[in-house]
Amino acid sequence: MSVNIGKLVSEVKESILFDELSGKRIAVDAFNTIYQFLSIIRQADGTPLTDSNGMVTSHLSGILYRVSNLLDHNISPIFVFDGIPPKLKQRTLEARMNRRNAALENWQKAKEEGALDEARLHAMASTKIDKHVIESSKNLLGLMGIPYIQAPGEGEAQAAYFVRKGLAYATASQDYDSFLFGSEVVIRNFTITGKRKLPKRNIYVDINLERIFLKRFLDHFGISREKLVWLGLLVGTDFNHGIEKIGPITALKLVRENDSIADIEKTLKEKYGKEFDLDPNEAASVFLEPEIEEMSDEDFSEVIVSSKPERQGIIDFMCKDHGFSEDRVGKVADSLIAAKAKKGQRGIDLWM
Repeated sequence: MSVNIGKLVSEVKESILFDELSGKRIAVDAFNTIYQFLSIIRQADGTPLTDSNGMVTSHLSGILYRVSNLLDHNISPIFVFDGIPPKLKQRTLEARMNRRNAALENWQKAKEEGALDEARLHAMASTKIDKHVIESSKNLLGLMGIPYIQAPGEGEAQAAYFVRKGLAYATASQDYDSFLFGSEVVIRNFTITGKRKLPKRNIYVDINLERIFLKRFLDHFGISREKLVWLGLLVGTDFNHGIEKIGPITALKLVRENDSIADIEKTLKEKYGKEFDLDPNEAASVFLEPEIEEMSDEDFSEVIVSSKPERQGIIDFMCKDHGFSEDRVGKVADSLIAAKAKKGQRGIDLWM
């Protein structure tokens, strides 16, 4: 799950146009973005796109068509993949697996009953990222000339590091955990803008590109990033369950009134009869001192400039291996090559 601070973020977020990101490099939370593709790009009954061998290809469709569209806006994405998750995340991963298994059963049942809207919802909830998805995503990104980085730990932490260091302008993720990891700018709906049908209702809503500045958030609520992490722990993160019946508004009040985690623990016990389900200092350190790979400007630049699109490689992979239309894929490949040529081999400082 993502830390539940959307109610607070809504007070400071702003809608923007893609043109406002022109010329900027965006560090993309790879797992989060690929998960969105797998969830959304499905048939009416929730069945994902597959090739003739039954391998899922929804994510490949999203990467090829939606990511290439970013380059048309002169935006330079770099995908950041998760590495080994912190031990504290194991409980969350197990819970996710249980929810996916339950959703898979409900999906099959809804399909048998002909309840397509309900089936699609359960299908989306059953989404998982496996080895095939990860490896094929990296393969396609490489062929497209889209650079990617393998983080040692949480991808969001690595992406936030790139933003803080000035190697990227913003992190692109649907999750608000990026703020807890210290990303100074977060872009939401980066690859899923457009009209979306509301579940079980014949109503469509516009999904707009959103930007949130961390400093604006902290200044607006009068807290530090450290206190934001404490707030996250109170409402729940990927590493702890949070405190029952304490939402973001109450959590905000608590972190404003207390100057340490120890003070918060004391207040929770005395006023609410509650306590954290694990050592909050250990959980806080995951956000404040995450495992990342430090990179020099030169090393980062080398990753960027060495990434080049391969037209025939894209066509072979997408069409021969996975059954996509050669006409459409060829056009995208040509646009990628044109976009790369337009950029030329300019230094990374010109892409910020």
